[in-house]
Amino acid sequence: MPVSPESALSLQQLLEANTEALKALVQPASEALGDGPAFALAWARTMQRSPERLTALQRELYEQQMGLWRRALEAQPAPVAADAQLPFFTLLDDQHRLMNRWAEQLPEALEMEPQARRRMAFALRQWAEASAPANFLATNPKAIRAALESGGATLQRGLANLRADIERGRISMSDAGAFGVGRNLAVTPGAVVHETPFMQLIQYTPLTGKVGARPLLIVPPFINKYYILDLRPENSFVRFALERGQQVFMVSWRNIPPELGGATWEDYLEQGVFAALDATLDIADSRDANVLGFCVGGTLSTCAAAIEAAKSGERIAHLTLLATLLDFADPGEISVFVDQASVAKREREFADGGVMPGSQLASAFASLRARDLIWYFVEHNYLFGETPRAFDLLHWNSDSANLPGRLYAWYLRNMYLENRLQRPGALELCGQRIDLGRIGIPTYVLATKDDHIVPWHSAYRTVQLLSGERRFVLAESGHVAGVVNSARLDRRGWWDNAAAPSEPADWFDAAQHHGGSWWHDWGAWIDDRCGRRIRAPVELGNDRHPVIEPAPGRYVKEVPATATQHQNDNTNRT
Repeated sequence: MPVSPESALSLQQLLEANTEALKALVQPASEALGDGPAFALAWARTMQRSPERLTALQRELYEQQMGLWRRALEAQPAPVAADAQLPFFTLLDDQHRLMNRWAEQLPEALEMEPQARRRMAFALRQWAEASAPANFLATNPKAIRAALESGGATLQRGLANLRADIERGRISMSDAGAFGVGRNLAVTPGAVVHETPFMQLIQYTPLTGKVGARPLLIVPPFINKYYILDLRPENSFVRFALERGQQVFMVSWRNIPPELGGATWEDYLEQGVFAALDATLDIADSRDANVLGFCVGGTLSTCAAAIEAAKSGERIAHLTLLATLLDFADPGEISVFVDQASVAKREREFADGGVMPGSQLASAFASLRARDLIWYFVEHNYLFGETPRAFDLLHWNSDSANLPGRLYAWYLRNMYLENRLQRPGALELCGQRIDLGRIGIPTYVLATKDDHIVPWHSAYRTVQLLSGERRFVLAESGHVAGVVNSARLDRRGWWDNAAAPSEPADWFDAAQHHGGSWWHDWGAWIDDRCGRRIRAPVELGNDRHPVIEPAPGRYVKEVPATATQHQNDNTNRT
């Protein structure tokens, strides 16, 4: 089918826009290669001390490269079926696989410090995944065929998708129109019963006639929105807890506006966790609560528990930590973004406040799984003109929230760079020296086996850092899908081991695997720790904390400004 002039123009526009978009998408790799001179020095050092390592690697590359060209030149012309791939495109795919293998082997051949080697391996992998032939229209035969067969319609749709994504500042991973907060996500009945400039506290309507007297306070990560734990009714962790007779309260973090850019970690403790805890205890008429923290919300909750322990407080009875780091010695591949120079740069940038755009953090996390979370959608959204399928987890993943710049810089230095939380007395928060070893309350610790943000072997360190009764459970899958494993669906299993050896590998070798969701195990654990059963409250809130508005509240619906807007704001401010 011939391509119309309008489609030809769309093709030109798509190629031009795609070039600009690709520059932005590979930015994480460029930042990881910020110490390029160190890599050049490692190359020179290796050539001087152990030249045979690089020589052998390069010789293998050249020999395999010549083999590819030889086979291509010696191939006899033959008829090609209509749906077959032309030899030219096959050669491109083979060439890319060859260079990909070389990029994987190069860091191990160079004499480098471990962290520098990790950074180089990450950057080379980003380059390899970004340069895949499937990412470009001119080298993607399936996309070319689709464009020809559709008369250019796929290119027009792809250009429209690209323009829309540029306007929203991110790649669409889910059908944007398929979900809405308060429409078919975060629909568990409840009400906002307390708020501060940093968070709203949601109390959920009980689903059982009797509930545990001890309430459950959930502290989600503040990088994204709270509803990861209250997606659709069939995979809502909140609903699961309510159906077991828990009194559930949820912190809904605010998408930080510029005027709150100077907020600190202590502000998030005092006006976040502790303000929510005070209101929860008052409304539930309880002297203590069970606290559950997810990801950085778990790190923040642990700090709160350590402060309580330092003051001999007893307001936190039990702690649940989901995919949480307390020891940042090995935070996984995300460490490629954190070094002295990058942290000092952020500290200068946010010295007087400012906002860290959530979209930048989302891009950094996506780059850890770039093929699945970036380039798959580049190919299908832009080259094939497809609309992503409706997927609640990825919809949430794209719904980022902005952070106070000062908090972000402090978090990078004190947690990731200097790893001070796990050192007794190294941090002082809210007037108290932090010693995790003084946290003697029972704790349920969940890690996920394929977590690319919180490596499970690092999360396992929690069992050595805390002193109370600890239960460690390892779930299948990754950082989000491993946590949101609905008990109704029971798609993925989990492991447990009552022993707590010092090495995570020893724990895993002796662990027992169970089918179904880990939610069942946690449900039994928390049921035994929620206190006596009492009549469920008929009304939400109380006289001191009246209902402000229905759940999910307004904070979760606030839309962050684009990265460009924040960049302009920060530039004008400085």
